[in-house]
Amino acid sequence: QVQLVESGGGLVQPGGSLRLSCAASGNIFSIYNMKWYRQAPEKQRVFVALITSDGTTTYADSVKGRFTISRDNAKNTVILQMNSLKPEDTAVYYCMMTAATMTNRKPFNSWGQGTQVIVSS
Repeated sequence: QVQLVESGGGLVQPGGSLRLSCAASGNIFSIYNMKWYRQAPEKQRVFVALITSDGTTTYADSVKGRFTISRDNAKNTVILQMNSLKPEDTAVYYCMMTAATMTNRKPFNSWGQGTQVIVSS
């Protein structure tokens, strides 16, 4: 079992920045893909960013050039640096990791509990 704990959400003015962090714990063997999703009120959860185990990144068009995803493999952590925030970035942000554990070598997905980001003046 893998537990994910997110932090870093909050209230920020348009044009501001926030840094989200998601740390994994458990009997981890390896973590493969790390992703961020977000869910705005009354909308479906959507993909935001991906970083693979070799560091390749992919972004949703809506955040390209403003958000940066990175990972710290030693700490089993994924970071989402969000700059030039807009009101439409307001959502609950979720991290998701594809990982294998010492007792289950078949990779599976785990989700964090979500962290609220509000962009408003």
